[in-house]
Amino acid sequence: MSAGKSVRLFLADGTPGGLLTAEIMNWTGHIAAAPRSDLGSLLNRPEASRTGIYILLGDDPDSMGGSLAYIGEGDDVRKRLYQHSRSEDQGGKDFWERAIVLTSKDANLTKAHARYLESRLITLAQQANRSRLVNATAPIPLPLPESDVSDMEYFIAQAKIALPVLGVNLLRSTAVLNAPVDPVEPIRTGQHAVSPVFEMRLKKDGIVATAQEVDGEFTVLEGSLARVSWIGVEDGYRRLREKLEQDGTLIPTANGDLAVFTHNQVFASPSAASAIVSGRNSNGRAEWKLQSSGMSYGSWQNQGIELNLGGSGS
Repeated sequence: MSAGKSVRLFLADGTPGGLLTAEIMNWTGHIAAAPRSDLGSLLNRPEASRTGIYILLGDDPDSMGGSLAYIGEGDDVRKRLYQHSRSEDQGGKDFWERAIVLTSKDANLTKAHARYLESRLITLAQQANRSRLVNATAPIPLPLPESDVSDMEYFIAQAKIALPVLGVNLLRSTAVLNAPVDPVEPIRTGQHAVSPVFEMRLKKDGIVATAQEVDGEFTVLEGSLARVSWIGVEDGYRRLREKLEQDGTLIPTANGDLAVFTHNQVFASPSAASAIVSGRNSNGRAEWKLQSSGMSYGSWQNQGIELNLGGSGS
């Protein structure tokens, strides 16, 4: 079993939708997040005036349920956020509705550190492909001593743990490494809890798709096949299917009779994944089965659950 992590959240104004901070025990990093309407409160916090990284998040109008993101750095993050809060005709950015600030509690981050972090976070966000980045390219980081690079990579590793707790999945990788053989327990690969491989087959159509659960997210794997078009009723899954076709996640195969996943794709549920594969509504808990034994995803989830009422009761 891997060591646990304690992420300390503080709701600065006592509301879950307002300004909040996040820290991890024994990590010098500090995260503050606020909606755009609370930007003034964020800018007045002392950490906002330090050297650090910031992330701007907003809805993507060209993608159903998608998001836009911008990653930047500054010697005084507060000044950069103020500039971005102005209208676009004044050099600001209009798309964003939430700001995330990553700094260090010991104020030891330098300009070179911030440039390194900015470059690495942009690269990681591009690889994760969960949001459409407003950044054109990742800037070339300033050279750092080997020891500083190690420190910054540790900073990034902790940020990747804390940010999803705040609902920021920008950096969460969909890469899957070394599926476990044991069909009962997930294994931990680095920071990721990875399940065995599940498979969905539509024999009549020649469709085979594979998936894994990674850190609680159901992920269909690159190269999986799906029906070439939607055959079910009009609903939210059909609109999701259209989005995946538009953004290039699903493309026709060479002969055009099926569609193929071009990269690993996270779904909100196994049923959402099975609906996209089959082109109609379906029960993913029953459709996805372990490659090793044929056990359904639902049965696999329920393994190890025991009802222990304690005592005889009355």
